[in-house]
Amino acid sequence: MTQALAYAFVGLGHLGANLAACLVRGGFEVIVYDRNAEAVERLVAVGAIAAQNPAEAAARAGNAITCLPSPKISEAVLAGPDGLLAGLPKGGTWIEMSTNGRDEILYLADIAADAGVYTLECPVTGGVHLAAEGKITALVGGDAALYERHRPAIEAMCARAFLMGPIGSAAVIKVITNMLAFIHLVAAGEALMLAKKGGLNLAQAYHAITASSGNSFVHETESQLVLNGSYDIGFTMDLALKDLGFALAMAREGNIPLDLANRVNTIFQQGKATYGGDAWSTMIVKLLEDAAGTDLRAPGFPAKL
Repeated sequence: MTQALAYAFVGLGHLGANLAACLVRGGFEVIVYDRNAEAVERLVAVGAIAAQNPAEAAARAGNAITCLPSPKISEAVLAGPDGLLAGLPKGGTWIEMSTNGRDEILYLADIAADAGVYTLECPVTGGVHLAAEGKITALVGGDAALYERHRPAIEAMCARAFLMGPIGSAAVIKVITNMLAFIHLVAAGEALMLAKKGGLNLAQAYHAITASSGNSFVHETESQLVLNGSYDIGFTMDLALKDLGFALAMAREGNIPLDLANRVNTIFQQGKATYGGDAWSTMIVKLLEDAAGTDLRAPGFPAKL
């Protein structure tokens, strides 16, 4: 029987911590690093091993996974002092689960290749709550044989995986799915406000929309957090604006007039200006609530998914 591969895991935020925990539960040796010592301690408590820096984690594991907030941070973790490339052996693999633009992941993969390290891009979609249950979806870009080599680890973290094509392909589809999610979120807020102003019971309206042709995954999930009033989706305004920026950059490159995405980007800029970049992205609906002077609340909905 082939021995399971080991993985360094760097980036234990809302999403990364859940992915790393799934990998541990899947029986893999996982060596973790994060600047947040408490996040590391939580993973060690469930069976991970702590490292002092990314290089140490990578050297021990031979392969590495990152889940980080921006391409700039990914580059620093990959190639900076005590970065992954200082520890990964030639022939090792770096699996990038952060959300990047196509140009960004191609640039980072070239840096890894120059050091003799292979790259798989593997951003995920579906939300932090699905990551916690190992039910999130992986969008993979890279060599098919390399994907097969690391498929057991990806399947330990994700319920479904789609190999989209070569490096850069997963970045494109991830940017598309996130763009749709933000558009759907703004639309769901407007729909609920119309229901409220129309005198409907909001809980009943929620369920009716869920059973209708107007339903969306975002309505099913994030609308519940709006109706509860917590807005606690575990994803921030800053991250939403980063991902919308990737979509709009692709549109400019392809000369595509993305009217809806541009409008939603402007709304999220207003949300950041009003509530701060660290506010939950679901609070974009609060902009409408504040403007209308009406809260969208209904009993029976959870504070977290």
